[in-house]
Amino acid sequence: MSEKIRMINGQLQVPAEPIIPYIEGDGVGQDIWKSTQTIIDAAVEKVYAGKRRIKWQEVLAGEKAYATTGTSLPKETLETIKSHLVAIKGPLGTPVGEGHRSLNVALRQELDLYACVRPIRYFKGVPSPLKEPEKTDMTIFRENTEDIYAGIEWEMGTREVKQVIDFLENTMQVKKIRFPHSSSIGIKPISKEGSQRLIRAAIDYALEKNLKRVTLVHKGNIQKFTEGGFRKWGYELAEHEYADALHDGRLEINDIIADNFLQQILLAPEKFDVVALTNLNGDYASDALAAQVGGIGIAPGANINYQTGHAVFEATHGTAPDIAGQNKANPCSLILSACMMLDYIGWQEVSAALITALEKTIQSGQVTGDFATSMGVEALTTSQFARKILEKL
Repeated sequence: MSEKIRMINGQLQVPAEPIIPYIEGDGVGQDIWKSTQTIIDAAVEKVYAGKRRIKWQEVLAGEKAYATTGTSLPKETLETIKSHLVAIKGPLGTPVGEGHRSLNVALRQELDLYACVRPIRYFKGVPSPLKEPEKTDMTIFRENTEDIYAGIEWEMGTREVKQVIDFLENTMQVKKIRFPHSSSIGIKPISKEGSQRLIRAAIDYALEKNLKRVTLVHKGNIQKFTEGGFRKWGYELAEHEYADALHDGRLEINDIIADNFLQQILLAPEKFDVVALTNLNGDYASDALAAQVGGIGIAPGANINYQTGHAVFEATHGTAPDIAGQNKANPCSLILSACMMLDYIGWQEVSAALITALEKTIQSGQVTGDFATSMGVEALTTSQFARKILEKL
């Protein structure tokens, strides 16, 4: 019998047949979701011999939602994901005209999915610009709800921006707005509470996975009270809540300036295990790191609220409308995000089986077009690639 996943006393309660909502996604979503769903269902069936299965429930967002309901993010979609806790989605485009600036950001904000989790690792055989891409193996925890992504901005020339600038210059005595008559203004909130819940999630993950180093990435040398606060509050949290782990050597906290971090991930990526970042820095760093191991086409992602249990797992790439519906897209990002979802609900055996099959498929030179040219092999379609993974389960 199909049931919802629930959170009871801080623990996920996952039935044998959980109902999991999915958003197919725009563009290539139609191609990669179909293959991903087939692979997940086959892996669950094989590992659990029919004793467990996922009951998929489609919810609408993006172009399909707009065509059907007149809005890109219907209330019913948010309510369904809220009540079922765990969901998975393909890529979504940014709506044209009025409405949400980004559907992905809207989902994170509405569901308070404060941790963007991006494991970055290399799969042997994948084309990479690095000489030793296998040294890049870390997990990014990016704060997801604050920073400039809170979207607090006023456009140059508007009545509102003039009010803000007048307040800053005349009430707050700010003298640093060089061109006040032609400036837009943005405000960047970074809170102690928001920072510490993200860093706590990163530390808990590190301890659970027996990873020693947690690095705080920031620009606190320039933005002393926002980015600097992130660093300060992270150290305070570690000292107050994880003193035993620090003392016995299971945990090591350090920090690094954001621009230096972007150098070090190229020069010495093996120095990092788990990394906690503010929202904008995390956006830059996670995509840069994905490029080191083959690109965002093979980069999984999750947006999680560890306090409520809500989690949305997603393909991290764009909608690629130029190849949509042509059965050409690489489904790896969504497949690996599904593996993260399976780990999250406690079905690690399925995740492990899928990753092993995916590794074997790539190592045998059976890949989609984005990798095929660099590897000097013939390109497979999305569905052909999926079938090769299924053969190796």
